[in-house]
Amino acid sequence: MKFLVLWQLEQALLSDAMVRSIARMPEYGAALEGQGKVLMRYHVVGAHGGAWIYDVDSHEEFERLLAVAPVFNFATYTVHPLADMTGSGDDG
Repeated sequence: MKFLVLWQLEQALLSDAMVRSIARMPEYGAALEGQGKVLMRYHVVGAHGGAWIYDVDSHEEFERLLAVAPVFNFATYTVHPLADMTGSGDDG
């Protein structure tokens, strides 16, 4: 199952805790890439957040990965489930 996740930091919540959480995101993302759970990570130019493509085995795994993200409590998320367009019938 693949998901496109657009996340944006809530600037009104700016605090020392938020800054520490932001600093942990690159390491968190790299670990997920190494596990094959995140295929790509992008910075959205002009925004305070990113666009990540997750590749997970279940909805539960996806929700868990979002919930343990360092910025989970400091960001809003827009989630788009992705479907394969190759015609194979596999929703990827």
